[in-house]
Amino acid sequence: MTIAPDPPLPSHPLVRLRLAPHGVLPRAINGAWWPRSYDLLAELPRLLAGLPRMWGNISSVTVNGAMWPATPGRMLVVNQVVRLRRTVTASAPHTVILLAPGRGRWDLLVVPPDTTEEAAEPLMADAAGGHV
Repeated sequence: MTIAPDPPLPSHPLVRLRLAPHGVLPRAINGAWWPRSYDLLAELPRLLAGLPRMWGNISSVTVNGAMWPATPGRMLVVNQVVRLRRTVTASAPHTVILLAPGRGRWDLLVVPPDTTEEAAEPLMADAAGGHV
């Protein structure tokens, strides 16, 4: 009997994302994302690749400028142009807003990359459970 070798590890870490159950009523927070770094250009493609297909193609992303270093106004993600917007709203320093034309808007809590796993897990669970 031959044992197959383990499959290769992904070339990039899996996205740390927890989404709230799909419901009829709109939510203030639709889940949580815990990026691995403050490099938005590296992290955003992973996030978008990890989203449910039913969300459609995200065409616009708004991030808080206080959390992320300067970014270009748009970037190419899987052959699609995504507009990047920055806000400095103090009321939502740790959120990212995702827009898909004809599909909707989703707001995710962003757990800072340097957060410990012990601190991040309850934040992500609360965001996905609707307690944020």
